[in-house]
Amino acid sequence: MGRRKRRWRDDDPAAHRPHALEPQICALCDRPIPRHARSSLHHLTPKLKGGTHRGTVRLHQICHSAIHARYSEAEIARRLADVAALRTDPEIARFLDWVRTKPDDFHAATRMTRDRRGARRER
Repeated sequence: MGRRKRRWRDDDPAAHRPHALEPQICALCDRPIPRHARSSLHHLTPKLKGGTHRGTVRLHQICHSAIHARYSEAEIARRLADVAALRTDPEIARFLDWVRTKPDDFHAATRMTRDRRGARRER
């Protein structure tokens, strides 16, 4: 048996997605996410570690990228699988102090941290 594809009506797609019109707030930095800003869903437990059907939160893309630039999927699953743990992590807290001074739609490229790059090379 095949899966049925979900279809949206072309005349008013927002009617089927009422959340699309509501203002969104980044779960990590607590700043509003404007409709035109880059954002994504973050799996609190990474999909590779069994989080496919577990909770997700909406984040600014820069906030999401900051998490994955600093930590591996295993470390996120082990000790950073909820928003409170992420906010209290020293590196993420330092990032949050910085990003909260930026406009709500701010985005910049995020590079993997030196420590994480070094750990990847050592494998």
